[in-house]
Amino acid sequence: MKGATSQRGFTYLGALFFVALLGSALALAGELWSTQAQRDREEELLFAGRQIRNAIASYYEGVPVGQQRRFPLKLQELLEDKRWPTVRRHLRRLYVDPMTGAADWELIVAPSGGVIGVRSRATTRPLKRAGFDEDEEAFDQAASVGDWRFSAAMSGAGSKAPGAAAPSTGGSGN
Repeated sequence: MKGATSQRGFTYLGALFFVALLGSALALAGELWSTQAQRDREEELLFAGRQIRNAIASYYEGVPVGQQRRFPLKLQELLEDKRWPTVRRHLRRLYVDPMTGAADWELIVAPSGGVIGVRSRATTRPLKRAGFDEDEEAFDQAASVGDWRFSAAMSGAGSKAPGAAAPSTGGSGN
């Protein structure tokens, strides 16, 4: 009988070891999933930010004859540019900030007025630290994804804009 009790103890210890090992494996899988999810959100942020930046540059450059170039006063103007006889669309939809899950972009406002760019309100430390587009070299040293500024001043078209060199932040995306 003494041998049967000893065997049950080893079985119990084996089961505890298995549960601990399974818990560790699940924790590791959760960490990997979380890291991959953040990488995916960062890629979505780069895509959305670039789309908005390009739309702002398109809005600025695509001015009707007889009107002065200007930046949009709000992001909704990129969806429907009513400066033309027929509506022009520089963006098909207003992108949600994938880091916050809402269309709550922090607007970068040009000194001369109007929205020159956007940035995320998230304070998450970025996983991506290199391999950015040529005009996004400053992203390498960013302390948070909120420091990734998608400004038309960074692109060739928007850099010709008066007052585009020193953007300031403020406002909201709505």
